[in-house]
Amino acid sequence: MTVVNCPTCAKKVEWIEKNTFRPFCSERCKQIDLGAWAEEKYAIPVVDPLADPLAEHGVEE
Repeated sequence: MTVVNCPTCAKKVEWIEKNTFRPFCSERCKQIDLGAWAEEKYAIPVVDPLADPLAEHGVEE
């Protein structure tokens, strides 16, 4: 059996079909994580190469 940590509270969670909230330990932790996504607390940093194509290569004008 696989055991993972809940991404919200770090509680140990069994990765089994019976656990409908996996990888979360509960509905509460699942909703907390969803709320964080909705508030855009999670973001992947992006560099816009079209904004300044020379910047990504370290070239100064």
